[in-house]
Amino acid sequence: MVARIMHQLFTTQVYQNKIAFDLKDLQQEIIHLSKVDQQGIAWSKKNYVNGYTSYGSLDQLHHMASTFTMLESKIKKHVDQFLKSLEYAVAKKSLKMNSCWVNIMPAGSQHTSHLHPHSVISGTYYVSIPPRSSCIKFEDPRLGLFMNAPLVKETARTENKRYFVIDPKPGELILFESWLKHEVPRNVSKKPRISVSFNYGWN
Repeated sequence: MVARIMHQLFTTQVYQNKIAFDLKDLQQEIIHLSKVDQQGIAWSKKNYVNGYTSYGSLDQLHHMASTFTMLESKIKKHVDQFLKSLEYAVAKKSLKMNSCWVNIMPAGSQHTSHLHPHSVISGTYYVSIPPRSSCIKFEDPRLGLFMNAPLVKETARTENKRYFVIDPKPGELILFESWLKHEVPRNVSKKPRISVSFNYGWN
């Protein structure tokens, strides 16, 4: 008689760790950008309602400012660890940070569900996360294929849930594969949520 085997298949991994950095200096630089980046301010009014992002204007910050260059050097070590866990058949030097931008989400702002095309690994480094500010919410990539599958229990194990939520802390790094859909729900805090986002793609 063969003992029962329960296979856990097609794992989706999300990486979380701390990075020691001067958050006060980084925050000041991001706030300065939000005041002088006129192109980004205009882009945000149309595409990032109530908030500011340099995604549509300054998305190469790791090549433009030493603060972000230093941050990239620290992030790369964690990306290499994540790649090792994913067991991609690629050399470490094959992937480079190809975009890096900042985000400020005041009260009432949100970022709807999306993914990051043309990239391999994406992530966010959290600079300021006030109490009651938004989490990051990941969606099960199979969600559109469940057909008649029932809802899972609220007490279901993490690996069986349809959504996975992380409440990041300042100084934390989150990495995920770029095809994984995610969103940032409405910020109900009175203070802004500030972060640095980035993508890694083929060199």
